[in-house]
Amino acid sequence: MLKVDNLNQYYGGSHILRGISFEAPVGKVTTVLGRNGVGKTTLLKTLMGIVPAKTGSVRFGERDLTRAPSYARVRAGIGYVPQGREIFPRLTVEENLQMGLATRPRGTPIPERVYEMFPVLKQMLARRGGDLSGGQQQQLAIGRALAFDPRLLILDEPTEGIQPSIIKDIERAIRSLAATGEIAILLVEQYYDFARALSDQYLVMERGEIVMRGEGRNMDADGVREALAV
Repeated sequence: MLKVDNLNQYYGGSHILRGISFEAPVGKVTTVLGRNGVGKTTLLKTLMGIVPAKTGSVRFGERDLTRAPSYARVRAGIGYVPQGREIFPRLTVEENLQMGLATRPRGTPIPERVYEMFPVLKQMLARRGGDLSGGQQQQLAIGRALAFDPRLLILDEPTEGIQPSIIKDIERAIRSLAATGEIAILLVEQYYDFARALSDQYLVMERGEIVMRGEGRNMDADGVREALAV
């Protein structure tokens, strides 16, 4: 579904992404791990066209999106949940979810599966997003990204600052999405146990490069936890 080849990105004179290459197949969870400052969020922003790629390519299905603007990537079927959630605090939960339908025809309803995954959102449709707890806001951000039925879902550290009970809800939601075999999931995460529980394949970044990769079931044996702690 997503194919990244030799992606490079610079900030000023700093080489932030160094020859990044990987694929995120449909029906699988691909997890990117690494300590703070290794380039994980920059990678996602480059994939979404928020910052331009210096060299390399980003292909999604049969389309070359390397130079495409962010809105074209969304229209192609990529949903993005940024770090920090970035919901609209003054809009209601329902209005936030409707923002996820901006690329769909007027009057398109919010899919029921959003409420099936996160029932609390249906109970709080009239509440302002800013009045929700951090965990509920994260569920809202994921629900907004799922509202237009993406073919690729990108999540940037969805467990950050979230209480354990909601982390379990998010884990179940991601697992059920992957199990449909209809969507590819790219997950950036620092919480090792969460990543290990979900990963079909993993990538470890260090100084803008992928230094380790393998199957999720082998993360312990491959020493991924130890590599992240160094």
